[in-house]
Amino acid sequence: MYNEDLEGAYRTERSEDDVFSKPVKAGKRTYFFDVKATKGNKDFFMTITERKRNVERDGKITYNKHKIFLYKEDFDKFAEGLQEVIDYIRTNCLKEGTNNFEYEHNLPKENEDTF
Repeated sequence: MYNEDLEGAYRTERSEDDVFSKPVKAGKRTYFFDVKATKGNKDFFMTITERKRNVERDGKITYNKHKIFLYKEDFDKFAEGLQEVIDYIRTNCLKEGTNNFEYEHNLPKENEDTF
């Protein structure tokens, strides 16, 4: 859905199954929240794509992409789980009013099994 032009800006090229898109830039990453239609436009689903920009040693720019497909029957459970994790991090892991970790001693130590 997104192609990078020579200036590095994005232009949207909609394909038949693309209905709506919301790109969110966050540092070296861009998240794309896309609504897509199934064949025949009988149903809709969402893709969430994380794209991270990398500069190789030779100066060439590459992108790593990761994609999640989310179907309407999973929206509520996904949103509920996501909100629970965000709330946990904000309540238990961040100093009040910042995005900095308040305590690192509760995180698993290197080489420590988390299972």
